[in-house]
Amino acid sequence: VSMGEGQEPIALNAISYGAENGSWVVIQNAHLGLEFMETLEELLLPDTPQKQNSNGCSSEDGPPILTSGLPLCEPEFRLFLTTEPHPKFPIGLLQLSLKVTVEPPSGLRAGILRSFSVIVDQDRLERVETEQWRQLLYALCFLHSIVQERRKFGPLGWCVPYEYNTGDITACILFLERHLYNGPISWSTFQYMVAEVQYGGKITDSVDRRLFNTYAQVWLSTATCTDTWTFNPKEPIQHIPGDFQYIVPKAPEMQPYRSHVECFPEIDSPEIFGLHPNADLTFRIKEVNALISTLAETQPKGGGGQGGGESREEIVLSKAQELLERLPRNYIEEEYKTKIQKLGGLSVPLNIFLFQEIQRLQAVIAKVRFQLEQLQLAIRGEVVMTSELQEALDKIADASAPHAWIYTLTGDEFSWILPALGLWFSSLLARDEQLRTWLCNGRPHCYWLTGFFNPTGFLTAMKQEVTRKHKQDKWALDDVVYRTEVQPFERVDHVKQSPTEGVYLHGLFLDGAAYDKKESILVESEPKKLFVPLPILHVSVLTKEESHKRRKELYGSHGPYECPVYKYRPRTDRFFIFFVTLKCTPEKNAKHWTLRGVALLTTDSA
Repeated sequence: VSMGEGQEPIALNAISYGAENGSWVVIQNAHLGLEFMETLEELLLPDTPQKQNSNGCSSEDGPPILTSGLPLCEPEFRLFLTTEPHPKFPIGLLQLSLKVTVEPPSGLRAGILRSFSVIVDQDRLERVETEQWRQLLYALCFLHSIVQERRKFGPLGWCVPYEYNTGDITACILFLERHLYNGPISWSTFQYMVAEVQYGGKITDSVDRRLFNTYAQVWLSTATCTDTWTFNPKEPIQHIPGDFQYIVPKAPEMQPYRSHVECFPEIDSPEIFGLHPNADLTFRIKEVNALISTLAETQPKGGGGQGGGESREEIVLSKAQELLERLPRNYIEEEYKTKIQKLGGLSVPLNIFLFQEIQRLQAVIAKVRFQLEQLQLAIRGEVVMTSELQEALDKIADASAPHAWIYTLTGDEFSWILPALGLWFSSLLARDEQLRTWLCNGRPHCYWLTGFFNPTGFLTAMKQEVTRKHKQDKWALDDVVYRTEVQPFERVDHVKQSPTEGVYLHGLFLDGAAYDKKESILVESEPKKLFVPLPILHVSVLTKEESHKRRKELYGSHGPYECPVYKYRPRTDRFFIFFVTLKCTPEKNAKHWTLRGVALLTTDSA
């Protein structure tokens, strides 16, 4: 029975019939009938009294229930529920249940063994009578397990956690088999079919697509079929457990492959995935944060104060007063319009950007001021404590920013996403300081990119201004691209003047790598140091032709690493800003840093 409008009586009859006759019953989409799930919980609990009216139904409005609970159940009776996760799903019903699910195996060893049990058998191993076929078959299984297991590292692994499944690798194996039947392998075709077509059909993010293409280019090539090939990094930062060698076995039977995989280390080194050892720390922090968040949500929210200390409401009341005293003063539209006119007026692109940023910041200040004032009145009992004010009270008591301060009613970003109330409010003060300084004293020498609601709009305005300067050279917005260069300045106070073209930026953090200031190149991260501040960055624009020439001159034949920049740690298109070109060595080229998952973030907190 699939739940929906009017399905409760049908589901109830099916359950009653199944209990009497010992049959199996499946209730699908249980999250669409939460009221019925509460009723079902009462029915399944033993010795639960039911309040009934004269008609034999529940005295409360809602789905009908049996007059005497479930009948005596036959031992063979089973009830299955399928549901999406929902915060209002009855916890008691979950506690009565056993979770039945099909999930990808955890760890490389389990993943590859599953592939050699479900997908690869002796018959498939003998489909093509060449050693190359068996080597590439194993390489595909290894790659399939790698891309599945990489999801556990969060945004550092994949920007979007794709659900790769058996169908993806099966399609790749079938293509490889038919391709080898037709003659010698075309490596570019094979790599394209795996990375762009079979697996790539699910990939929606361009950075993820680049990552998968890099895996295909490195692991599905002529080198994979050589005797010296291994999936181990050439120069591991940490020793692989037991100095294990992830080679490609060569055997015509299944058992040698299984034996080799069963010898894999119990704990997979992040370097096998192409990641830095610090990625394991990222994974552990992600797991702990999820646990702490779950525990915090289950804590009681009742007031205290009976032991002599302040109650929950009194603490929030004093905190709201403190925040109101520190809140910046409102922006008066007539005043900041007059000051913008002195800066050149709204015909200047960056002045338009400043005007829009002030409007958005004023909306945040007004929202925070209004809600804090209403919250104080509600705690004192002078106004009604609405659900929004109650949520704000709970959040402030837990030292978090209220939901209404961060998101709109439709779920769009209203301000900025930071985990703690202190960090959020400090960011508000810093943003206000940057905009007021710009408004009153003119353009700063160096901009704090983190402090903008729309950093992409800021860069676009800069691009428009530089393009207008080169009007005589017939530059057009469609013909120019960003030009980025890391400067020797480490701090903002080292910048004494603005660049002749473009802007200086600060507030960026490297995730997955570090930066050597002397050599001006990407280097490996220090142990247990997840984020590294990037020195001052100069951003301007060049024509596409000039940019192509400059790239060869500055970065050599191996080229730079195109590093994506994001507003927050979740690396989605929604938070993407632009790409920064960073210099790297031929030994550790762009492919190396792509597998490392290196990115720039405007904050190291969220």
